[in-house]
Amino acid sequence: MHDTRYTIQDTENRISCIMHHLSGIFLILASCIMYLVSIFLFTDTAFAAKDPKEEYRKLQKEIDTHKEKLEKAKKAEHSVLEELDRTNRDLSQTQAELRKYIGKRKAAENEIRKVEADISANRAKLERQKEWLKRKLRIMQKYGYSGDVVILLSTSEDITQMMRRWRYIKELAGYDHKMLSEYKETIKNLAEQESRLKALHAELKKSEEKIKANEKAIAEKKRSKETLLSSVRKEKTSYEKMLKELKEASNKLMEIIRRSEEAEAYAAKGFHNLKGKLNWPVNGKVVIPYGAQKDPQFNTPVFRNGIHIKADDDAMAKVVHGGKVVFADWFKGYGQLVIISHGEGYHTLYANLAEIFYKVGDIIKGQQAVGKVGESGTLNAPGLYFEVRYKGKPLDPMQWLKKK
Repeated sequence: MHDTRYTIQDTENRISCIMHHLSGIFLILASCIMYLVSIFLFTDTAFAAKDPKEEYRKLQKEIDTHKEKLEKAKKAEHSVLEELDRTNRDLSQTQAELRKYIGKRKAAENEIRKVEADISANRAKLERQKEWLKRKLRIMQKYGYSGDVVILLSTSEDITQMMRRWRYIKELAGYDHKMLSEYKETIKNLAEQESRLKALHAELKKSEEKIKANEKAIAEKKRSKETLLSSVRKEKTSYEKMLKELKEASNKLMEIIRRSEEAEAYAAKGFHNLKGKLNWPVNGKVVIPYGAQKDPQFNTPVFRNGIHIKADDDAMAKVVHGGKVVFADWFKGYGQLVIISHGEGYHTLYANLAEIFYKVGDIIKGQQAVGKVGESGTLNAPGLYFEVRYKGKPLDPMQWLKKK
C-alpha cells in the first residue's frame, strides 16, 4: 500500500522553510501597512476637542490624498502582500483538502483490514464445511448410499442392517439440511465480502490519487511562493522605499496617538505601574523575539515591534489589562487584529487571530478573551503576535510580562 506520509512531511517542511525565509520581509511590509492604517484608528479621539467640521474637512482631504496615492500604487505595481495573502489562503485550503483525503484513506484502510479479517474467517469456516462434506460423502460411499433412500434400504442384507441405515438416514437428514444451508450462506457471504473488498480498494485508490493531486498542488503553490520571494529580492528598491514610508508613517502615528490620549478618559489607569506584572496573553513559547535582528535574506537590519508566541490554534488570547477596543478587523499581513487602548498613552496589539470576540468601542476587562488564536497572518503558523506600545513607540513585551 502506498505510504505518502514522508512525501507529505517533506512538502510541509519545504513550505515551512519558505515561510521562514519570507517572515522577515512579511513583518516589515505588514508593519508598514499597519502604521498607515493606524493613522486613521485614533483620529476620532485625536480631534474630539477641536472644531469637528473643520477637522472633518481636513480628514476628508487627507483621505482623498491617500486614495489618489493608493490608485497610483495599484496601477504601478501589484501589492506583494496581497499576492502572498492570496497564496497563503489557497495553500491553507489545499492543505485542508489533503487532510480530508488522508482521513478518507485511513478510514478505507481500517475497513479493508476488517473485511479481510471477515473473509479470512469465512474462508476458514468454508474449509471446515468442505471437510465435513468430504467425510459425509466417504461415509455414504462406505454404506453404498447413491442418493436413493429406497434403494439404500432395499439393499440391506438383513433387517438389522436396514434398521441401522434407517436410523442413520433419519438422524442425519435434519443435520445435513442445516449444514448445507450454512455452507451456501458462507459461500454467499464470502462473495459479498470479496465484492466489498474490491470496492474498498477502488475507494482507497481514488483517495490516494486525490492525495497525490493535492501534494502536486501544494508543490506548485510552494513554487509560487518561491517566485514571489524571488520577485521581492529583485525589487530591493521597492523594499527600501517601503522602509522609508514606514519611518514617515511611524512618526505620524506617534503624533496622532499622542494627541488621541488627551481625550481618552474612559480607559483604566495605572498601566505604567504594571511593568513586569502583566499576565501572558496566551500560554506558549516565544518563537520570534522583539527587537533589532538581521534579515537572513537581505542581510539588512530588521526591527520587530513585538513577539510571536507559539500556541495551540484553539487557545484563547486574553487582554493583559483593561481598556477600550480601538481596532478589530482583518489586517493585511497581520490577519485578524485587535488593538486595545489602556489610557495614558499605552496600547497592546493582538494579531494572527482566527476569531475576534469584540468590536471597536467595546470596553474590555483584564484577562477577558479578546479572540481565538489561529494562523491568519503571514507567518502561517499557529500562535499569537503581541505588541506593547507607549505613545506609538513599540516597547519590549518581555519587560512587561511576568517572568515564567
